[in-house]
Amino acid sequence: MLLATAFAVATSTASAASLVSNPVQRPNPPDSVGIRLVDAPADLIRDPRARQYIIDNLEPGVIVKRRIEVSNKSAADLRVAVYAGAADIRKGSFTGAAGHGRNELTTWIKTGQRILDIPAHSRARDTVTIVIPKDAAPGERYGVVWAQVNGRDQGSGITLVSRTGIRLYLSVGGDNPPRAQFTVDNMTAGRDASGRAVVYAKVHNTGGRALDLTGTMKMSQVSGSISAGPYLVDPGTTLAPGQSEPVRVVVPDQVVDGPWDVSLKLKSGLLEETHRARITFPNGPGMAAAVPSHRDEPSSLNRSLISGSAALVLLIAATLTTVRSYRRRAGDDES
Repeated sequence: MLLATAFAVATSTASAASLVSNPVQRPNPPDSVGIRLVDAPADLIRDPRARQYIIDNLEPGVIVKRRIEVSNKSAADLRVAVYAGAADIRKGSFTGAAGHGRNELTTWIKTGQRILDIPAHSRARDTVTIVIPKDAAPGERYGVVWAQVNGRDQGSGITLVSRTGIRLYLSVGGDNPPRAQFTVDNMTAGRDASGRAVVYAKVHNTGGRALDLTGTMKMSQVSGSISAGPYLVDPGTTLAPGQSEPVRVVVPDQVVDGPWDVSLKLKSGLLEETHRARITFPNGPGMAAAVPSHRDEPSSLNRSLISGSAALVLLIAATLTTVRSYRRRAGDDES
């Protein structure tokens, strides 16, 4: 498997720890340890997820290696444990197992060194080796490569654990990985207890790969010229194949009930789609009825322009062919 160096990957402990929903106590300053992925598959280098997480589709019997870098940002020398742990996707969140939880994927993974002794303000690299068994069943599996530091509370004598990790999304199934895709089944407008407008969109993962959903939402008033947004989709929604969960968009501005035409742009890796719906917020705290949504398609005008452009290209090509044929015949006549 060809590798390419990954670019501009965040390495702070705070950002890396947020990759996995697993609260931990920290014996060191929050930014003392970081971990980042150095390599990404060459065929996925344009996918921002592949630069941040270990993502691949592999055949049974294949062996791949990925380099990682662990950084010590503290003023003290640190002994960092590096290991693979189990993970799962539940209710829209990617969750790392507590402790050294194991699953099938973790039995396929080895790190070059189990312990890295890293001086203050220094970095160390390690290699993660993934060996896919020849009898591995198709499907996607999840895990985390952890960098962990143990400390002790001098007052109570309790051992404290601080860890940060890189997600693993590993699909087994051959050369043609299942295509990532999703639908937005409906949208629901509501207001929270403080009267703030909130929009929920129910997303269904209809593809064969996990989704990490991000996006923005815009609104335009149906009966007026007021536009609002873009507003960010709440981060952190992850869906395994077949799962459905709502994504949430909070509208911080004070907006009237509507109706509003909503444009929701959702993205996971290189997959990006826009879905639309017409919603009306309730007058007070509560939820309105869900309304159907539809995927944004090229307008009839755009389709006409595309068809017209294609026809023009064909006409030019036919004209050039005729001219070349005429010149060729004229040359033959002169000779």
